[in-house]
Amino acid sequence: MAGSIIGAAVKRVEDPRFIRGEGTYVSNMQVVGAAHLAFVRSEVPHGRIVDIDTTGVAEMPGVIGIYTADDLDIPDDGQDYDYLPPYTGRPILARDIVRFVGEIVVAVLAETAQQAADAAGAIWVDFDVLPSVGTVPAAIADGAALVWPEHGSNQLADMQGHRIPHIFEGADHVLKHRLYNQRIAAVPLEPSNALAMPDGDGLKIWLGSQHIQGSKRDLARATGLDKNLIHAIVPDMGGGFGAKFVTYPEQRLCAVLALKLQRPVQWQERRTENLAAMYHGRGQHQDVEIGFTNDGKLVGLRLTLFKDLGAYPTWGAEEPQMTTKMASGVYDIPKIETDIRLIATNTAPTHAYRGAGRPEATAMIERTMDLVAGALQMDPAEVRRRNYIPNSAFPYTTNAGQNPFIYDSGNYEATMDLALTKADYAGWRTQQAQRRSTGDRKQIGIGLSTYVEITAPFLGGEQCKVEVLPDGTVTAYSGTSSHGQGHATAYAQILSDLMGIPYTDIKLVQGDTKLVPRGGGTGGSRSLQLGGSAVLGAGEATVEKAKIIVARQLEASTADIVITERGTLGVAGVPGAEMTWGQVAERVVADDPDAPGLVADFRFDTKGATFPFGTHVCVVEVDTETGETEILKMVTFDDAGKVMNPILIQGQVHGGVAQGIGQALTEQVVYDDEGYLLSGNLTSYLIPNALDVPNIDVTNPQTPSPHNPLGVKGIGEAGTIGSTPAVQNAVIDAIRHVGVDHIDMPLTPNRIWTALQTAGATESLK
Repeated sequence: MAGSIIGAAVKRVEDPRFIRGEGTYVSNMQVVGAAHLAFVRSEVPHGRIVDIDTTGVAEMPGVIGIYTADDLDIPDDGQDYDYLPPYTGRPILARDIVRFVGEIVVAVLAETAQQAADAAGAIWVDFDVLPSVGTVPAAIADGAALVWPEHGSNQLADMQGHRIPHIFEGADHVLKHRLYNQRIAAVPLEPSNALAMPDGDGLKIWLGSQHIQGSKRDLARATGLDKNLIHAIVPDMGGGFGAKFVTYPEQRLCAVLALKLQRPVQWQERRTENLAAMYHGRGQHQDVEIGFTNDGKLVGLRLTLFKDLGAYPTWGAEEPQMTTKMASGVYDIPKIETDIRLIATNTAPTHAYRGAGRPEATAMIERTMDLVAGALQMDPAEVRRRNYIPNSAFPYTTNAGQNPFIYDSGNYEATMDLALTKADYAGWRTQQAQRRSTGDRKQIGIGLSTYVEITAPFLGGEQCKVEVLPDGTVTAYSGTSSHGQGHATAYAQILSDLMGIPYTDIKLVQGDTKLVPRGGGTGGSRSLQLGGSAVLGAGEATVEKAKIIVARQLEASTADIVITERGTLGVAGVPGAEMTWGQVAERVVADDPDAPGLVADFRFDTKGATFPFGTHVCVVEVDTETGETEILKMVTFDDAGKVMNPILIQGQVHGGVAQGIGQALTEQVVYDDEGYLLSGNLTSYLIPNALDVPNIDVTNPQTPSPHNPLGVKGIGEAGTIGSTPAVQNAVIDAIRHVGVDHIDMPLTPNRIWTALQTAGATESLK
């Protein structure tokens, strides 16, 4: 057999189809006879529904139906977390009370999307506006309006870790600061959607989902159907980033109404709806106390985390536990206390966003390390070096949170040193000193971020079926769901190595609950280490089955059957004694006419999560007269275990870094103190464009993981985890010498300029 292509930078098999414009998206699907769904949404953050005036709307062109909560009996979307009040589940259509701007009040069906939108626009909802809170500070203030009055407080839970006496004993300094990891929106290229239609006694539905098997379960609950009667499909999908690891009320309504009317129902979210109603990410206020000695050694860390849940708790209530467990980052901190406070506000719910708790932890500890360095007037790299977990300490049990993590491996100092060298850290420090000495208008800043993350954090496993047909077609069926990650390429590389078949000839089937009834979806950087390992196991089982068949047909020993250079199965040392994969499948069908061909199934269950790590270095230039920032250099060193394909890794890191830059510099979902949305379109919610993202220098050292046979770790979220604090630290580093020691994200030109004015920096720079 030809040499291995594992680790080779082979081209993505997915790309030609997309380049030719042949992608299949729910947003572009058209079905004859489909009714179109539109919504009337709350325009107030908190209010009692007094009246819904639909006068004349039913007679408008194309209108099929108008539905409120009184018309449809659909179970609430609740969360089974015993630490939350049981009544905080979200109604699919608002019932009596609305709790955030964008909440659905009325559903309208019409023959066309425009007719549905026109009809929705003609409906008037009269609200008795109630007092509301739109931010965490407003929600926890004395006398604050209550999102859930029956609870008596906007703090829905307090998850306090164990208290440590004398946590800062031995510290020469204790630094206190508050950090804000702001709300951000996923802004996928393709907003949310669904197309549902009756299918006999059941339902067939296409929708954007990162976990289609989970969506099938949610839709069964909403419709009352047995889940086996639901066929859910996610075709190509334009981005997810965690925000689509949920089945939205709008998608559930598509299913319910398709069954009610016995006709197809379609919904496509508009961008303004997406920014208001697709669940947001992040949203943490972090009160940090750090104790350290004069020589920079950390003694203790206390973190009080206020999590903005929005109006209705989702999985976002679980996310802070990931933050507290990762609070120590890559540092050996002897004593750690954590306290999580879950806060309700009259805003859209928060949920997972790329990294989901881990970027928040890294941003907290990496910003803190720079503040410690500033307090001691020590180089930021040096203060990190003095506190890294030593290589001799692995496996290392963290001191943060309940059920602490065990880091399997790490080499943090060496990785930082490699990144600093690659970035020319010393050279940039020299340039920085020169510009500071001359008082240049444009100042240089260098930011570091050294991180560790957990990938595939919820353990479990994944399954795969490999099928070889008599025509020679090889297909892998996987429970993961790629939407840009490159699974079709990576999985094909694995099978190509095993079977000797060109990777371009291997197909992947995913995102279809009839063809792949079980699966964990794609999120938490789980796919390659779980899904890829399942592909490997199924491929190995396929080869073993084939060898038995070939040995029987060619009257040879199974041990003598090999994969030839031509990708056939032959007898070692006997030229011409061979069978193609198609011939093997033909033999299976001949023996069992009901069999489709040669088939093997395999489930991989992991024994432990993996802990990738890395260092990001960012160099910026800050214009002190305008506050504008330009990124001059971005270097990333990300150890993701054994590299399957450098092209796929670079794509993941590039995308993640772009999102990290966005959070650091421009992006923020903004509500006022009452909960009115101020960033409801892409002129007020600013995402980076091509000119904002620099060339990214990506390096991937390899420390194979012992927890899966491929030796891989996750890489999908590394870009957002490492880059955000590196950029923030770089900007602040550029102006720290004139008295600016912190600016909350996003570091917009206005915030930077204001910080400079407040510090009186304009005179000191002249």
